[in-house]
Amino acid sequence: MQSWPAPAVPQLPSGERPVLRVFDSSAQGLVDVVPQGGTARMYVCGITPYDATHLGHAATYLAFDTLGRVWRDQGLEVLFVQNVTDIDDPLLERAERDGEDWVALAERETDLFREDMTALRVLPPDHYVGAVEAMDEIARLVVRLREAGAAYELDGDVYFPIAVAPHFGEVSRLDRATMTALFRERGGDPDRPGKKDPLDALLWQAARPGEPSWESPLGTGRPGWHVECAAIALGRLGETMDVQGGGSDLLFPHHEHSAIEAEAATGVWPFARAYVHAGMVGLDGEKMSKSRGNLVFVSRLRAEGVDPAALRLALLADHYRADREWTQAQLDAGTSRLAAWRAAVARPAGPSGQALLAAVRRALSADLDTTAALAAVDAWAAGAGTDTAAPGLVRDTVDALLGVSLSSTDR
Repeated sequence: MQSWPAPAVPQLPSGERPVLRVFDSSAQGLVDVVPQGGTARMYVCGITPYDATHLGHAATYLAFDTLGRVWRDQGLEVLFVQNVTDIDDPLLERAERDGEDWVALAERETDLFREDMTALRVLPPDHYVGAVEAMDEIARLVVRLREAGAAYELDGDVYFPIAVAPHFGEVSRLDRATMTALFRERGGDPDRPGKKDPLDALLWQAARPGEPSWESPLGTGRPGWHVECAAIALGRLGETMDVQGGGSDLLFPHHEHSAIEAEAATGVWPFARAYVHAGMVGLDGEKMSKSRGNLVFVSRLRAEGVDPAALRLALLADHYRADREWTQAQLDAGTSRLAAWRAAVARPAGPSGQALLAAVRRALSADLDTTAALAAVDAWAAGAGTDTAAPGLVRDTVDALLGVSLSSTDR
């Protein structure tokens, strides 16, 4: 699957680059993220393309874009993989509701997502992989699990038994009652009769009448959700990655199950050295989601003339792990901040650019604290100084680390 074009990233001068620390959901605390061998490996779960990119999506992908930018500034190569769940029940349900071909729906919304990510200057993944194009490798992983005794059949469907997973629960750290409730809420089937355990997850679903299906050694059907990401990640990042990321609603069951399924196939734990999760964006007191219909779409804001750089600043103003409410005031603040920064870098001189660069690096290394980073740039923009090199260095710093272009040609 085609990714989107990469924006140019300025090379920043050398200087102290603190060790990156992020909040690991599994450790339930901050951990150092120090990739080995000069390459940082990251998997960020992608969209199910049955609707346009909303601000909850955008906030999540901006968080991991920031993480990737910090790694690159540290001189690391970044191997970044993202999937597209371009076959799943919500997609089929939306296509049937609207009387549209599900393939056409998925392609249209994936194209719109690419446009939104391009406008927001999100660095693209090295591998952007749809479930449909990865069908054979997903099926092979399920076969591998079956051969390892980590799968069983139920009325033609294939399930993963959590009883074979010694580390089950170590990603989310949730109690069983909470797991069961979230499993039911987020696409699981804990009440299906015949399962060995209510929390066993679907690996392969046998073909259903009127639904798309694919031939495989498992019979005709299509994969479950969690094994999709496990297979795509294993095939491109290896048995262990540095960060697996996504919204906090993916912690359980999705990241929990993809991790134990990968372990059952490879014998390697952990699947990720850090599990990093972004907070939810709400509107009118509720999480922004397609099921609630309370969405603010990136494409719609762009069509209304909102500068994507202002939108990016509005979303970076809160810490990535914080649940937050979206308001017009946030967008207004992002717009005002962008104007102030652009005016500041147009001056012939300013306060020390090296000091500002160091402050932004410190902030972002401390669990991607964009709130502190933005405040540092605000202080620089409001100050006075004689450093004639500062405006150019600040322009490059904001571009490289925060993904915001302050160039007049990008307005």
